[in-house]
Amino acid sequence: MKTTIVPAQITTVEDRIAGNLGLNQLLLLSVPVFGGCALYIVLPPTMHASLYKFFVIAVMAVVCGILSIRIKGKILLLWIVVIGRYNLRPRYYLFNKNTLTNREQPEPIKAEDESEAEVKVVKRRRLSPLSFSDTAHLQSILENPASNLSFTANKRGGLRVLITEVKD
Repeated sequence: MKTTIVPAQITTVEDRIAGNLGLNQLLLLSVPVFGGCALYIVLPPTMHASLYKFFVIAVMAVVCGILSIRIKGKILLLWIVVIGRYNLRPRYYLFNKNTLTNREQPEPIKAEDESEAEVKVVKRRRLSPLSFSDTAHLQSILENPASNLSFTANKRGGLRVLITEVKD
């Protein structure tokens, strides 16, 4: 008897039960037998032959037979499950690292000099939204071609916006 060493990574080996059929294939092929018996007993006329009962059992047998076909080492039913999960996943993944959800707000650092304390508070606190009149005034300044708008970034990732308004 020949023995071989199976690597530890191979964990998806499926046992063959009858011939080349695995457990999932045997279960799929037994569904029409037991389901057909249940339909034969339950549907009217009870325990009597009827054409529609044989038709339903035949359709169930064909569908289960097709689903038990093996393609690239997997049965067709598992391929349908994989494709279904792929199609049901969300299309877009939105992630914003700048959200404040579940974050603690840092306390402002108190300095001895009032001017430094004000600067640090402005850097640390979140600014409230502008009122309508302030927004309109800011937009009129930005639309003026005589005003200069400049952006500067520091080494820590901060962004400083400077607007210079030229008065007539």
